[in-house]
Order: sequence, then C-alpha cells, then structure tokens
Amino acid sequence: MPHYSDSRDDRRHDNRRHDNRGRHDPRRGGGRRHDEGSHGTPLSELDPNLTELSRRVIGCAIEVHKALGPGFARDLYANALNHALKTEGIEFSVDHGFDVRFGDHVVGQARADVYVGKRFLVKIMADQRDVRAHERTELRAQLRAADVELGLIINFGERRLKDGLVRVLNPDKLAAMRAEQEGDEEYEDDDEYEDDDEYEDDDEESE
Repeated sequence: MPHYSDSRDDRRHDNRRHDNRGRHDPRRGGGRRHDEGSHGTPLSELDPNLTELSRRVIGCAIEVHKALGPGFARDLYANALNHALKTEGIEFSVDHGFDVRFGDHVVGQARADVYVGKRFLVKIMADQRDVRAHERTELRAQLRAADVELGLIINFGERRLKDGLVRVLNPDKLAAMRAEQEGDEEYEDDDEYEDDDEYEDDDEESE
C-alpha cells in the first residue's frame, strides 16, 4: 500500500517559481515550512474512505509506471490506468463533464480526465517536467465544478512517479464541509490557496 506524506512544502514544484512564500525544500535547504496556522489542510480532515480510495488509485498508477516507465504518450498511460482501475474493481468514468454556471446560466462544461467513485478527480499527464501552477489551477477549477473536495494529478512522464503525484484540494468544498460539521461561519480563502502536496510511496523502487 503506498504511503502518503502530508508535507506542506510542494518541494520540487514551487521552489522554481521563486515567489515570496518561502516554501521549504528539505533536499535543497533554505526557506521555511508552512506554520500550523497556514492554509494547509491535514489529511485527517478528509473522509477516510476518500483517502483510502485515492491510495488505491495511486497504487494502480504505480503499477502502470513500474510496467511502462516514462516516455510514452499520455493516451497510452490513460488507457493503462483505466485497465488497472477496472482490474482493481474501482468505479470510474473518463472524460466526465460537469456543468459550469454563471448565475442561473450554464456557460459550458469542465471535463475531467477521470472521475473516480463519484468522489474525486484525476488529471493525467505524461510530461517530462514538473507539474506547473496552471495545471493545478485547472484541476482546482474542475473540483469546484464537480463540487468534490479532492483531486490528484498523475504525471507519468517523471522518472520517479512519486515526483509526479500532486494532491489538489477544493477550498470551497472544504469550507462548506467545515461550516456544516463545526458550525463555522467563515473560512478564510484567497486566490492563492496552497494545499497541493506531493505523495510519496515507500513501495516504489528507488531510482
């Protein structure tokens, strides 16, 4: 079973943006970690069934990457992941559309690569580079359209798959859940909400 490391540093991805958030990279040194009072959302706040389902999907992705390695086209990995999900007995749909509304009007659709168990979204990539901010923003917009709290970017183009696994959360959904469960009247959010975390897998072969 893959192991999730709930760090708050976006280690490989955001250090290259040279912004003023001072995110810490333990492999490069310098910077600082998010304090407990930051926007980071602990994994324990999510539904345990949801996190377990996401781990099963990550396990499928790891098996695909171990078998195929990096370098193929995105569609090939998508087909292989779909096959692995079916084998694992995980319910999913591909290229799933969600209505996007402006007021009372539907202005279009946001399409997710994979909609898993009617609980979370997966974005599939096969690029030999880091996951970028606009790709996280795109997935977060899809999460808002789908009204689900969790999304996962899987970049099969990385030499080590754990470097291409990024969790993305939907702050709007989390705000609604917190308000319902705890009676909170307000939940602070801004356009630069940061809760994108890398997954780490202890079972993956070291490179």
